[in-house]
Amino acid sequence: MPSTSFRYIPNPGAFREFARSPAVETLVKEAADRGAAAARAIAPKYTGLTYTGGCKNEYVKSIYSAANLRPSGWRAEFGATAPWTLQVEFGSGRPATSRNRPQTGRSPKTRTLGRALDTLRSA
Repeated sequence: MPSTSFRYIPNPGAFREFARSPAVETLVKEAADRGAAAARAIAPKYTGLTYTGGCKNEYVKSIYSAANLRPSGWRAEFGATAPWTLQVEFGSGRPATSRNRPQTGRSPKTRTLGRALDTLRSA
C-alpha cells in the first residue's frame, strides 16, 4: 500500500487575504447596516414640545453606516453626523437645582447609538 504524505506550506498572508476579501466587506457592512437601522428605529423624532419646525427628523436622517478598507482589513461603522447639539443624551431625572422646574418625573434617556450597539451585541 503506497503511503500518502503531504507537506503543509504555511501562508503568512492568509489572514490579510481573508480580512481584505469582498466577503468580509459584505459581512461587516451588513452588521453596520443593522446597527444603523436599529438606531433609526429608536432615534428621537423631535415631534413634541421640542419640535421647532427646523430639526424634525434631522437626527434620524443623519444616521449612516459605512465600510472602509484599512491596512488590517475591512472596518465597518455606524454613527450620526447631526450637530452635537442634537446628540445630547437626555438626562434620566431632574437636575438638583434650587429653581422650581415645571417638569415632574423622569425623562427617558435616549442614548440612540449606544442602545443600537447593545442591540447588535445581544443578537
